[in-house]
Amino acid sequence: MTNLVNGSEQAIDQMKYEIASEFDVNLGADTTARANGSVGSEITKRLIQMAEQQLDGGRF
Repeated sequence: MTNLVNGSEQAIDQMKYEIASEFDVNLGADTTARANGSVGSEITKRLIQMAEQQLDGGRF
């Protein structure tokens, strides 16, 4: 995967494990697709919120 921002992959991995902990999900092959998917969808939701806040702050 090509990262446009240095350190973004590590930041997203950290976010993934923080969210998994919040949702009491143990990520991995033995976890249900529903549980793993809930973490992925929450990452997407939070990244969109972060982007919206940045765009609103810049008045684009």
